[in-house]
Parts: sequence; C-alpha cells; structure tokens
Amino acid sequence: MSSIFVSGGAAGIGLATAERFAREGWTVGVFDVDADALAKCKANHPDWIVGTLDVRDDKQWADALAEFTSHTGGRLDVLDNNAGILVAGPLHEISADAIRRQIEIDALGVTLGAQAAFEYLRATPGSHLVNIASASAIYGQPDIATYSAAKFYVAGLTEALELEWEPYGIRVVGIWPLWAKTALADTSAKTTRTLGVRITPQQIADKVWESVHPTANDRRLHRTSYSVGLQTTLLANVAKFAPNFASRQINKLLAQD
Repeated sequence: MSSIFVSGGAAGIGLATAERFAREGWTVGVFDVDADALAKCKANHPDWIVGTLDVRDDKQWADALAEFTSHTGGRLDVLDNNAGILVAGPLHEISADAIRRQIEIDALGVTLGAQAAFEYLRATPGSHLVNIASASAIYGQPDIATYSAAKFYVAGLTEALELEWEPYGIRVVGIWPLWAKTALADTSAKTTRTLGVRITPQQIADKVWESVHPTANDRRLHRTSYSVGLQTTLLANVAKFAPNFASRQINKLLAQD
C-alpha cells in the first residue's frame, strides 16, 4: 500500500491533503505540533498514524519518520513538506523572534524534512518529495517579506533537489498556491484584499495528488512546479515573460489598498 507523510498535517492544506490520499486508500501519516488538532485527527481518522513533530528539530524528524515507516514496512512514497507559518506586516514592525520562527519553520524545516526522508524515499520506487511553495515566490511580496523570501528558498531547494535526487529515482516537485482559505490567509497582507482568497485547501490537495501522478509529458519535461488556480498561473506567466519593471509595477499595485 502506498504511503504519504504530511508535516503540519492536522489542519488546513495538510489535513485536506491527508484526507485526499486517504480516500484513495493510501496509508496516511499526519504529524504536527498542535496536540489538540492531532487528537481530533485521530478521533476522526483512527486508521491514520499521527504524532508530534516540530519541523525545526532534526531528531524529531528522524523519530517521526521512523515511527511512520514502522507501520509501512519502511515504505515512504510521498513526503509532503507542508508545515509553514506566516506573520504579516512591514518588516521593521515584526519582532526578531517572529522573523526567526518563519525562517526556521518555512525554510529550515523543509530542508531538514527532505534530508531526513531521503533514505526512505530512495528505498521506495517511484517516490516523491512534495514541497509546498507559494505564489509569493513569483515576485517578492511586501508585508510578507520573510515568508515570501522563505518560499523563494523552497523554490530553489525544489529545483536543486530535482537535479540532485534524479539519479536515485526520487521525483521532487513544488506546489504553488495563491492565498487559500486557511488560517494563513487570516492576515493583514494587502494582497488578500486585492487578489481575494479564492483557493480552497481541497484544490491544493487535488494538485498534490496530480503532482505525484505525473503525465508522460510531465516526466519528459521534468516538471517541478504545479500552480494552483488561474491567478497563480497568470502571475507566473507575467513574471516569466514580462520585463522586470513590469512585474515590479504589477506587484506594487497588488500590494496597495
């Protein structure tokens, strides 16, 4: 039976992804720092494997993956690097601790997860590392500068590991949503008002499912990025083909009230 491990999986996008794969008969592992949310997951889904994981701690990653794979015969088909936080506001108004936490969870946590999962993924034919990126990594976003920068990091890590891990048979992809209807969108960031919050966690979960069931064309072109929603696709294409000053002006306008 195929298996997926979801970090930050007890709520929002992670929970929707776990539910999506569970409906397909996969063995699901949900690991999170929120004990109450984990207890609710276990009550609603007694067959899931749940546990505590602070993604900033490499030992907790090792222990969590060892616990999960003890139920799967060592198999890990997908690691979904989903855990993340966002603190909005002008950089000069955000505490150093909030900045540090965002970088440690959104960038370091993703990297430690990939590192800890490598041996399990290498031992599982057709395995995938899925990193949850963001449309905020298309062009740097004011009011969420640290989060945006961390997602640029995730994009770079995804591209690098796609090349680095190809010889081991591990496919690495990134999922690129705009604002989704989760707690992360409950923020003062101005683009939530100019662009709206239109994407559901279920749409992102469906894109994760699509990404780990690639078409022949996806494989041939070594596709690494999966945009979620029309707005994200349009913004990505503008950034790709428009001159930098045009992308800058568009993003400046989007960030204005």
